[in-house]
Amino acid sequence: MPKLCILSDSHGVIHPEVVKIANQCDIAIHAGDIINENTLSQLKPKQKLIAIKGNNDDHITSLNSIEFLEFPSGKIAIEHGHLHGHHKPSHESLRLAYADAKVVIYGHTHKQVIDKESTPWVINPGASGEIRNHGGAKCLVLEVNDDQEWIVTPYVFN
Repeated sequence: MPKLCILSDSHGVIHPEVVKIANQCDIAIHAGDIINENTLSQLKPKQKLIAIKGNNDDHITSLNSIEFLEFPSGKIAIEHGHLHGHHKPSHESLRLAYADAKVVIYGHTHKQVIDKESTPWVINPGASGEIRNHGGAKCLVLEVNDDQEWIVTPYVFN
């Protein structure tokens, strides 16, 4: 059962507790607005790091805008979300774009969201840094189970 730390919108700074969680997980996923690529060097998950470009990351040419992770029990789509509505990305639009996924991960709004109303689930870890973090740096941990419901746990650090 792999554990994934999901973070986004660090804007050059990742809260130390978010780094700690990411480094205890099997996979870390950064959903964009990294700003300073060196920030990612703090993230050392057990298996791999996946990071995508946000709307402020055009200068980071080594990253893709969309990534996918496949598990026997479902697929994860990862993008920043800004192309699905500027201020509040449309969950309906994200669900239509990735209808074959079990979970769609996005960032951009800096607000933590766990929308399990329908499939695919649409989740946003919130801002992991100091900028517009709406009450504290945030991340999510997703536990991927092969034979049962996946579990999403939110974290907030002041």
